[in-house]
Amino acid sequence: MAPESEPATVDPAQGPSREEAALIRAAQRGDREAFERLVRAYDRGVLRLALNLLRSVEDAQEVYQETFLRAFRNLSSFRADSNFQTWLFRIASNVCLDYQRKRKVRREAPAPSDDGRSAPDSVCQLAEQRPEADPQRMLVNRELAERLERALASLTPRERMVFELRHYHGLRLRTIGNMMGGSEEAAKTCLYRATQKLRSALEDLL
Repeated sequence: MAPESEPATVDPAQGPSREEAALIRAAQRGDREAFERLVRAYDRGVLRLALNLLRSVEDAQEVYQETFLRAFRNLSSFRADSNFQTWLFRIASNVCLDYQRKRKVRREAPAPSDDGRSAPDSVCQLAEQRPEADPQRMLVNRELAERLERALASLTPRERMVFELRHYHGLRLRTIGNMMGGSEEAAKTCLYRATQKLRSALEDLL
């Protein structure tokens, strides 16, 4: 399966659209074409999520495949009154957490976000964009990116996931809490801990 279209914005307060609900019901009855259409609607977001969290193209592709495999196997458990993308991202998040827990010391270079967005927090605004015209600035930005990656690596898998879902994907804390199987307050607390750790690790740069 190859990523195609951009997913819609996640809003756990809303269920699927009428068209999507029809696709889900058809897929639950075993219609593979309907399931493939659901995959095409959200595959880019799942792959980007895995790339941002795992920083490994190979691992992200495996997570991508495993996510949709689990989704297909568990589609009968999906309730049509909830948000399909939130449910799908919850599966992807759990698979990513499994990979993060099992992963050993080796880490790969960060994968760039395909939409070019950076986090709104000052922690995520360390490296300027488009420094190609200035080699010295490119070197500084590369060093800053490496510092940021090391700081992110110091977070627990759950802290890193919450931080990146909030800042790199722009999801609401309520949505993140729902995806992580907890509450909005739990996600907020986790985000606070992650932010404090990053600020501490990068305090000389802020």
